[in-house]
This record gives sequence, structure tokens and C-alpha cells, in this order.
Amino acid sequence: MDKIARIDMSTAGGPTVTMTELGEYAGLGGRAMTSIIIATEVHPLAHPLGAENKLVIAPGMLSGTAGAMTGRLSVGCKSPLTGTIKESNAGGQAAQVLARLGYAAIILEGKPPTDDLHKIHISKDGIKITVDNTLRLLDNYPAVAKLREEYGDKVAYMTIGSAGERKLLAASIACTDPELRPTRHCGRGGVGAVMGAKGIKAIIIDDAGMKMRPPKDPERYRDANRKFVEGLRKHPVTGEGLPAYGTNILTNILNEAGGYPTRNFKSGVYEGGSKLSGEAQAELEIKRGGKATHGCHRGCVIQCSGIYNDADGNYITKQPEYETVWSHGGHCGIDDLDTVARLDYLDDNIGVDTIDMGVAIGVAMDAGVIPFGDKEGAIRLVEEVGKGTPLGRILGSGAAITGKVFGVERVPVVKDQALPAYDPRPIQGIGVTYATTTQGADHTAGYAIATNILKVGGDVDPLKTEGQVELSRNLQIATAAIDSTGMCLFIAFAIMDQPETFQALLDMLGSFYGITMTGDDVVALGKKVLSAERDFNKRAGFTAAHDRLPRFFYTEAIEPHNQVFQITDEELDSVFNW
Repeated sequence: MDKIARIDMSTAGGPTVTMTELGEYAGLGGRAMTSIIIATEVHPLAHPLGAENKLVIAPGMLSGTAGAMTGRLSVGCKSPLTGTIKESNAGGQAAQVLARLGYAAIILEGKPPTDDLHKIHISKDGIKITVDNTLRLLDNYPAVAKLREEYGDKVAYMTIGSAGERKLLAASIACTDPELRPTRHCGRGGVGAVMGAKGIKAIIIDDAGMKMRPPKDPERYRDANRKFVEGLRKHPVTGEGLPAYGTNILTNILNEAGGYPTRNFKSGVYEGGSKLSGEAQAELEIKRGGKATHGCHRGCVIQCSGIYNDADGNYITKQPEYETVWSHGGHCGIDDLDTVARLDYLDDNIGVDTIDMGVAIGVAMDAGVIPFGDKEGAIRLVEEVGKGTPLGRILGSGAAITGKVFGVERVPVVKDQALPAYDPRPIQGIGVTYATTTQGADHTAGYAIATNILKVGGDVDPLKTEGQVELSRNLQIATAAIDSTGMCLFIAFAIMDQPETFQALLDMLGSFYGITMTGDDVVALGKKVLSAERDFNKRAGFTAAHDRLPRFFYTEAIEPHNQVFQITDEELDSVFNW
């Protein structure tokens, strides 16, 4: 990956493409690439939907290679949802294909002078941008189906649904999976709205005629990759739990731990949790002829996804992930997997973040718009988003906007981004991450659940304050680095517990680039990324006062542990003291 393509959408005669060398961005990939470009080139006070903002699309440092787990894509911008810097991450085929074409980043700049919709075709022959208003207001599944008629089945697609075109603040960008379904989403932070503001409906990426990216030391790279895969397969989480039951294996675990937020964070236990569990989901998927094990991109050895069919064996959606099952399930008092699957399909098709969408519905339920547990009502509300009605536009702009419009006091957001599926009162470590991450509430930014609940990488008592700041700090540093490699974040389970697997990862990076890579180098990369992100946020007006949870987490104790969030402001302010 030796080039960056800058696509200026604002030129009067139509979009222009400029190819540049990596320059100061050499050696970066994934989140490091997106965040450092945004921090360097975007004015921190720019309007997120204006011409000054940029949308950066970057494969990881190892994407496009024969290495396992290397197919994650980073998309970065100033977020219209949070106002902070944003990196949103997805699987699918786009990262591998883009990397094999030699692009370290695609930077979308400016804003078109007309309201025409554009599609971008990227191949070995270059980049071609055309107007295609026939795609207007098509949602992701029909949009991809139409594009496949023109470009075929040997390419990767990135699209926005109607939510992105309408510039709704929870709009996502869909990436197609190996079967060309638009199921893998850069979901968080409204990146789809920024793509819509740039007038871009679809990106078609065709790597025909290109080969795998070759490592500097092929033999050493193959050996390191083999050891890395062996490590993933022997770890109980990445080798057994996730392949068998997907991410939704966490439902029973978190429910038993009392950290499963129920009915808009009123309780930590959901009485219908077992009906939503990964075990129940996998059994149902297999019974209906679907799959409980499936990879979101080629080269995935964990295979934590699946295929969810209806009672007649017809495809509905990919296996709904834990966060989605929770946000549309327990958070809303709904214990029916078929309803959750239908909502997951609607989210993917319309193009909205499943977390912010589900949390927004739960907040609306708390306001009395519909009652908790109303399955048909929940589906109807998401359909409103697809129709673009005033109510739909409110809900599709996320939980924070929904709470303000309907006058709800208990709105679980940080920096206006909805909290995911772990309550910070019985799991103090994840609360530190929610409060202090540069991205708004985000479990993946520093997944303290690993050590607080799953006891991976040590054991820090989730109910106590001791060790939580250090845990979150170390995880946020490590995550920023992993997000830059193109690796799936789930590799962290194995590398935290198995030093030899971590060494294999270092050897993969080192042998590919012809350098020596150490653990200290990984830490330095993570700190570099976080420092750039925090500097951008500071210049955008964010202060320590924004690194806090909503007040109700400090004042409302919930069952079964009957405690509140106890980390002090002083402790939160020390997270980035390194």
C-alpha cells in the first residue's frame, strides 16, 4: 500500500482524483491512518456534514495479505453524532480488496455543488466517479442488488442506505460480506451521514488482476501466521466459544453477572435472557438450515458470525451480534429472537447503527411512545426511519436526540453516543472506558469485560474500583494499535492470555515489513493514535467534563448488586496520564 487517493467532490466540473505518496503518513494503517489524517487535516470546529470534514477509508497494516484475521476496515471523520474524532470499524471484503489495489487510504474531501448521487469505481485501472441518481433512496440490499447487475459478483461494495442519504446521525456504511450481503457495518458515530453529505452512494472495489501483498520475509511470515492461527484455535474464547455461539454467547454470561442492562438500564438482569442467548440462537439457526458459524471476511479463523433463517428456512439476516440482540432485546424488554433478527435486517438495510437505534427505541419506550416489550411497535419504529418521517428522523439520529425530544431523564449516552450492552455500575472497568474514550461510549475502545467478567488477561473484580483505571488505560492503548493493523479485535483474547500468540503477531508485523517489532512498539503506536485523537477533541472544545457518565449512573443503584458507578472524577482524569 504505497499511495493515497484524494477525491475532491467540490470541483465545479465534477469530482477530481489526485494520487499522492504516503509522505508523513508512511507506516500507518487502519485507525492510525484515519485518526492521524483527520487530526492533521480537518479543522476541529468544522461542521461534520460540511465541506471541511473528510471521510478517510483505510485498510489495516496487514490487510490484503495471506495473514489470518486481517480484513478489518477503518473509516474516520469528525463525527456528526458526537462532534469528536471518529473511527468506525467493519469486517467484510472491502479492506482486503482495497489493500491489494495498493491504497493505504481513500480520502473523500469537499462537498458537491449539486444534489446528485455518485458512485466510485476503484480498480487496477484507476478510479472512476460517475453520477447515478437511479440509486436514490435505495436501501442497502436493493442498492447492492442493482450494482451487482452492472459490476458483478467478483468485487466488494460499500454503500449507504436511505439513512445515510438523509444524513441521519446514526447512519452507517455497509460493507459486503463474502456472499455480497451488505451485513458488515461501520456503524458508530454517523459515518454514513458524512458519506451521504459527500454525495456518495456507493464505492465499488475491484481487485481483478491483483495479487496478495507480499511480505518482506515470506518464510518467516508464513511461520508466524501459522503460530498465530494455532494460538487463536487453542484459546477457549476464540477457538471454542465464539465459533460455536458467536458474540451472543455473552448474553447468559452478562445476565448471570448482573451486568445486562434491561428496559433502559433499570436493572442488570433480564428475566427473558435465556430466550435471547447465543446457545438458543445457535440451536435455532442450525434447526432452520442456517449457520451458527460463519466468517465475515475471507481469512477469518474465529468465524463468530452466522446465518439466521426464518421458520421456513429463508434468509433473514446475518447472525445478530450480542450488542444487537441486547439493544433490540433486553434493553427494550423483548425476548423474541425472530423480532430481533427482523430488526437487525432493517437496521442493515436502512443503514443505521444497531446500538444507537436499539437504545433510541428503548429511550422512546421509557417516554411512553410504545410500551416496553412491544415487538410489532419496535419494528414499526425502525420502519419509520426507513420512510424518513419526522419520528423516523428523530429515532435515526440516535438515543441522545431521542431523549431530548421526548424529555427522558435516563438517557444512556456519553458524548451523545449510546452505551453498549454492559452496565457500568456492576462492571466498573467498562464504565471507565465509556467515560474516557475519545470516540463516545464504546465498549470496543477498551474492552474491560475481558478481565472484569471473562477473566482474560488477569482478574480485576468488576464490583470494585481498584485496578479499573489501569485496566482501561492499557486496553485503550492496545486497542488503538490493533485497530491499526487490520486485525479483528477478538484476537485480543488470545494475545492477552498467551505470550507466544502475542509474539506471533509481532513476528507477523515484523516479517511483513522487514523490521523488528516489539511490545513496546505496539504500545507506542497505541499512544500515538490516542494522543492525536485527544488533541483533536481538545481543539474541538472537549474537556475533562465530557469524560463522564450520565448522572443517573452515580445516583441510581440497580439490582442485583445494588451499587452505583464509583470511579471518582479524579481517577477518570488520570486515565491518559502516561
